[in-house]
Amino acid sequence: MADLEGSSSIDIDAPIERGFEIIADVERAPQWQGAMQQARAVEYDAHGHPVLVETRIHAIVASVTVWLRFDYLEPTAMRWTRERGDLTSLSGTWQLEDRGGGQTRATYSLEIGLNRTLALLRKGVRGPAEAKVRELLTNSPVEGLKREAER
Repeated sequence: MADLEGSSSIDIDAPIERGFEIIADVERAPQWQGAMQQARAVEYDAHGHPVLVETRIHAIVASVTVWLRFDYLEPTAMRWTRERGDLTSLSGTWQLEDRGGGQTRATYSLEIGLNRTLALLRKGVRGPAEAKVRELLTNSPVEGLKREAER
């Protein structure tokens, strides 16, 4: 079971291909996603997509470094899992649904297993602060994708 988890969806006035183009450009994610401060691809797949990415994530109470392994299911989804780093686990997905007429529904889901230090910090910030972290980690990405796709 994850220590922190959440999911958020949003409707975007842009075709599914535009949404996938943005989420698949993982190295640009820090410019629009919210909590992700840095993303540096270490490995790429045959299509040029980053598959192993060193990330720096700021979650209000702490910043962590995590290497994430990505899998692309173009044009409807992308998922990732922690390969190594400061967290005990991290997995997430983007699901994109073509709503027709150039509209897309984007859903972002995240599950995080905290390391011992962060778990202790979490005990001291339950309630409003924990809700703020969850909001940053799940709402900010969908809102950022919407802004990026509709501009």
